[in-house]
Formats: sequence, C-alpha cells, structure tokens
Amino acid sequence: MTNDEESTGSLKKQLSKLFEKSLRITVPSESDVEPLIAACAPKFGDYQCNNAMGLWSRIKNKKDNGFKGPPSIGKVIMDNLPSSEMIEKCTLAGPGFVNITLTTSWIAKNIQKMLIDGIETWAPSLQIKRAVVDFSSPNIAKEMHVGHLRSTIIGDTLARMLEFSKVDVLRRNHVGDWGTQFGMLIEFLFEKFPNWEDASAQAIGDLQEFYKASKKRFDEDPDFKGRAQQAVVRLQGGEASYRKAWAQICEISRNEFNKVYQRLGVQLEEKGESFYNPHIPGVIEKLSNQGLVEESQGARVIHIEGVNIPLIVVKSDGGYNYASTDMTALWYRLNEEKAEWIIYVTDVGQQQHFEMVFSAAKRAGWLPANDNMYPKASHVGFGLVLGEDGKRFRTRNTEVVRLVDLLDEAKNRSKSALIERGKAAEWTEQELEHTAEAVGYGAVKYADLKNNRLTNYTFNFDQMLNDKGNTAVYLLYAHARICSIIRKSGKDIDELKKTGVLSLNHADERALALHLLQFSEVVEEACTNLLPNVLCEYLYNLSENFTKFYSNCQVVGSAEETSRLLLCEATAVVMRKCFHLLGITPVYKI
Repeated sequence: MTNDEESTGSLKKQLSKLFEKSLRITVPSESDVEPLIAACAPKFGDYQCNNAMGLWSRIKNKKDNGFKGPPSIGKVIMDNLPSSEMIEKCTLAGPGFVNITLTTSWIAKNIQKMLIDGIETWAPSLQIKRAVVDFSSPNIAKEMHVGHLRSTIIGDTLARMLEFSKVDVLRRNHVGDWGTQFGMLIEFLFEKFPNWEDASAQAIGDLQEFYKASKKRFDEDPDFKGRAQQAVVRLQGGEASYRKAWAQICEISRNEFNKVYQRLGVQLEEKGESFYNPHIPGVIEKLSNQGLVEESQGARVIHIEGVNIPLIVVKSDGGYNYASTDMTALWYRLNEEKAEWIIYVTDVGQQQHFEMVFSAAKRAGWLPANDNMYPKASHVGFGLVLGEDGKRFRTRNTEVVRLVDLLDEAKNRSKSALIERGKAAEWTEQELEHTAEAVGYGAVKYADLKNNRLTNYTFNFDQMLNDKGNTAVYLLYAHARICSIIRKSGKDIDELKKTGVLSLNHADERALALHLLQFSEVVEEACTNLLPNVLCEYLYNLSENFTKFYSNCQVVGSAEETSRLLLCEATAVVMRKCFHLLGITPVYKI
C-alpha cells in the first residue's frame, strides 16, 4: 500500500478509492459513477461493492458494452481491483455484489497505530472548512423550556462532531433580544423602579414573573400600552436610558441561561437579533435592487415558488420581523463570516419558515440551486418532548418546566442511586458529586440524542437513569468496567502500546476490532446527515460487541493478555471520544 493510501479517511473511503480505480478501468465511459460501498452481514464478508446492477441499467442498451449482465460486471470490477494489503479476498454474490473480506492483520495494525498516534487521526475529512451552527436561541425575559433543551443538546453535539472533523465551527446563540416586547418590559421597569439604574437583579426578581406582570399591564391598561409602544420607538432610535435598561434586562436573562449552559457544559457565542438589526436595511435594499422584493397589501414581500404565502421582509407598518432578521443573518454568515454550511437547529414547526428563507436566498444567488453544493443552509428540525401522559412536557400546574430544576433533579436522582449502592462510604464527596453530575446530565442528553431527532420523545427519569438497556448510565458503567479491567491487570497500558502487539485470532476479537475501525465513517455519516442518533447506535453496539468479546475471551491472566488489554484500551478510547462528541463526561469507576 502506498503512503497516500494509508489512513486517508475512513475505512469506507479507503475502500471507495480502490473500487473507484477499478470502476474507471471497468467502465471508462461512465466516469461519473461513484463507488457504492457498504458494510454487510458478517456471513458475506466485511463490506460490499454494490455498483453492478446500477451500471447494467445504464449500459445494457449500449452497443458492444462487453457485458452479459450484472454478475459479469461484478466479476470484472473484482478482477480490476488494485492489489492492497487491506483486502484479504473478494467473492461474487447474487446479481454482481462484490463481497470484501478485510485482512485481519491490517485491521489490527490500524487499531494499534491509532493507540499510538491518537484518536484524532481517525477524524473524518469533510468538504468544508467553516460552518455556523445556530442553536439554543432562547428569548430574553422568557424561561428556557424543553424545546430549547433539545436544540441546545442536539446543536452542541453537531458542533462537536464538526469540530472533531477539523471544521472551524461558529457556535451561534441567536437569542430573541429585540422586538416590541422590550417596550413593554422597559416601561414596566421604569414604572416599578423609578431608581431602576440602582435596582439590582434581585430587586427585579424572577424575570419570568416580571414578564407576565408587564404583559398583564400591557393587555389591560391602554395608557400603559401606548407608553410601551412609544418606548419601542425610543429604544430602536437609540435613546441612552432605553438602551441601558434593555441591556440590564438582557444581562439578567443571560445569567439565567448560563446556569443551564454551565450544567450542560455547552459553549455558545451570543449574536442575537439586535446584532443583525443595523444590517437589515442594506440587505433589503440589495434584494430590492435585484427585483425580488414586491409590494403586497402595504407590506414588502418575496414570493417563493410553490408556496401560497409570501415571505414578508418589511411589515405594513414599516417594521421588521423574523424573516427580515433571518435573511440578514444568513447574508452576514455567508458574506462576513464566510461560512460554507449554515445549520439551524429548531423545532420542526419552523421548517417551512426556514425553507422559505433558503429559497429566497437561492433566488438572490446567495446559495446554489443544487442542495448538494456548498455553500448551503440546512434546517435541523426536532420533535416535541412529551410527558408520560403523551402531552407536551409540563409541570402539574401547566407551567413550563424550568430547565435548571430538571437537570438538578437528574443529578440528585443519580446521586441518590450512588449513595444507595454504598458509594458515599467509598468515595470523597467531590467524587460522588462529579459522578452524579456526569451520569445525571449524561442521562438527559443521551435520552434525547439516541432518538431520531424528528420524532417526539417521552421524558422519563426512571427510563433514562436505568443502568440496563440503551441508556447513558449503562454505557458509562460499561466504560468504567473496561477501565477497571485494565487497572486490575496491574500493567502500564501506555508501555504496552509501545511494546505490545495486537493480534485478532478469535472471531469476537476481530468483530470488535472491525467495529472500532468503523468509528470514522459513522461520525462522517452522523455529520453529513445531521443525525446524532447514528453515533448513539454505534456506541451502544460497540458496548454490546465488547460484552460478547469479554464473555468469550479471558483477558487478565490469559496467554493473549497483552493483545486483549490493547483491545480493551482501544474500546475505551473510542467510547470516550463518542462520549465527548455527545457532550457526556465519562466516568472511570463505579
């Protein structure tokens, strides 16, 4: 194998490169054909090339194509394959499927190389250099709810996977910090606290209650409503006292949001609606000069093909709205921040809005018409969080659940379970607290991420904190058990990495090793399709593969101890990277 062929991308990509060379020789006239490589059932081999049938449908009517059907194409693809140390053998099956068995020694060598060079060498290689992930994005002066929890957890994982893949990720918190509600809030602040500049956050108290009280006043008192509407004009006109009051309200809200982000270990850079506001007139002028903006019932709109309602970019009263801000933010991200992929993580209810924004951007020539080309914009929708009654998740008094309370309850339940198992006597308070946080917060994240994000999921503490089945608790404990096996061996694992040799003589050793080697292509698939559940499924299957290996292959005290300890360490390393990508803190003892 040449140097450039070695460790260039995922296992699947390396096989694709070999089969691409074969396809160019086999069917030189079909130069646009991409290799179709997929993992296959163990009884057939490790991977499969599935191009023959598709190729036959393209060339069967061409004269002198030289083939009698898909099997003959499959055979020639197999015969034209360049020799490579990674492939032990290929066999032909059915209508031209080429089954591939990898060389066991090559699998072992690549895992050992990763142990020495680090898991970063298994990072997938994506087509882009910079992406924006727009996620979380709560509204100032309103409580973060479980919808924001989903957006925060899913967005953070997508950002982590892209960052691991060497993409420069701009993590954007597009908070709702501008708009008509601020007139109401500021006027209420001035009225309730005449010396508002000296009033502390404690005096203003619970911002949620403050918002409700001001809204009640706004709805019931016409004079107050008039003053509030005037306050919006003065705020947007840049009047100093109004700007200062606005900034104070935003800061109180920001501190509340940060309590959630700190517990979840999530980093975000805030660029809210107010940030884009000064850019809106210029962007709308550009769109108008292109002839895209039309008058409609006093408003200014962009018509989208195939959609009954237009995208309103200037309201009939001359004000701006979500579409004005979102079009401007998209323009800014493409032109100022030079992002090649802009990803929006919101609930599925906003899908049509974003599709209209993206369509308008295509009409303007900001984005290519072909969705497979870059730069591109993607909406990552997600379903509802349901209570056990099958309805939207709320507390008993129908109020939205405070996220801080929700996360703290997960941690406290986790801590109680550890204390019940006698860990308070064995561990320091710090160890107990750290493990309770890792398991509690990890359980909430994993329960969300393991589902296809488009589906609704039921929030249930008992299920997510169960130590059996596909849960974070089970997986964290599985990782801790692997660490315990290595510790109990008494061997220096870092020394073994340098001096030991990994050999995969047992079928369960080989199956586990092959699964480890597929890590890179799984991360790539999860990134490309924006589906974190693909990584969760891989992690759970990895744990199951390890259990099977450990049940059938004695590690400590066996003749193969060194090799099997290296396989244990490789499993732990890959599990830890999966946890990191999912935003979960690993635990090392249980």
